[in-house]
Amino acid sequence: MASKTPAAKKPRGLSLHLGLNSVSPAHYGGWSGDLTACEFDAKDMAALATGRGMKATVLLTKAGTRAKLLSALRAASKALVKGDLFFLTFSGHGGQVPDVSGEEADKLDETWCLYDGQLIDDELYMELGKFATGVRILVLSDSCHSGTVVRAGPPATGITAPELRSKMMPPSVGMRTYEAHKAFYDKLQMDVAKAESGVQIDPDEALAGLAVSTRLTKIAKRFKARAILISGCQDNQSSYDGQHNGAFTGRLLTVWNRGNFDGNYATFHKHIAAGMPPIQTPNLFTMGPVATFLKQKPFSV
Repeated sequence: MASKTPAAKKPRGLSLHLGLNSVSPAHYGGWSGDLTACEFDAKDMAALATGRGMKATVLLTKAGTRAKLLSALRAASKALVKGDLFFLTFSGHGGQVPDVSGEEADKLDETWCLYDGQLIDDELYMELGKFATGVRILVLSDSCHSGTVVRAGPPATGITAPELRSKMMPPSVGMRTYEAHKAFYDKLQMDVAKAESGVQIDPDEALAGLAVSTRLTKIAKRFKARAILISGCQDNQSSYDGQHNGAFTGRLLTVWNRGNFDGNYATFHKHIAAGMPPIQTPNLFTMGPVATFLKQKPFSV
């Protein structure tokens, strides 16, 4: 009697959703960065993920710490194998710290403002780089990524409506926070540089999925997993908070239409961007061999 061929392993999906309506004033020099809709964003994205067959974890405001995020990322990277999906979302403030590991002295690294401290883009890239070959990674970031914004001045929105709350950490707060914790942030960057086989890396736009640099292109070639990153805005813009969802998350959910969206990741991004106001244009960035991934229906495990 012929032996049966083992059934192919069903892909597994894990997701992690962070929504921070405020941060700890103790770390950010007295600034709490109050927002309204970020926790709603995280809960709604978790519900979407669960509905698509993923096991979701949610970290809201005070639970959105550096330690908890890094622990969850590392656990997922150890658990997932080729063909699996990891879905990560962040809704909150974006910030910046001076780059001490890159080639330009005045460069700024982009960050996510977690409750008790910032996560630098270098760190996120390093953690995503730990995922196994063939794992699919989807990152959606509803925040500001303000490295270039600070150098060029505030984004010119032409809109002063009080209901528009920018998700950009004020530059003055960013610098005050950095100066108060300079040794901590500088060490984080240097540790990442050392960990990358002695090669000093600065994935300046990896977190936001923005302009592609020659150096980032070289880094992406070493990326084992397959990553799609969609950011809430361009580098010279702000992402905005809302009453029930951030502008980016709200538009994304409208396009998704409870799963009735008929298209792939590339067209999904185009439909989201097409419905956003000119002051906020989501961008798409990829790392690794993503040709097949981009053609899949969004959120497919």
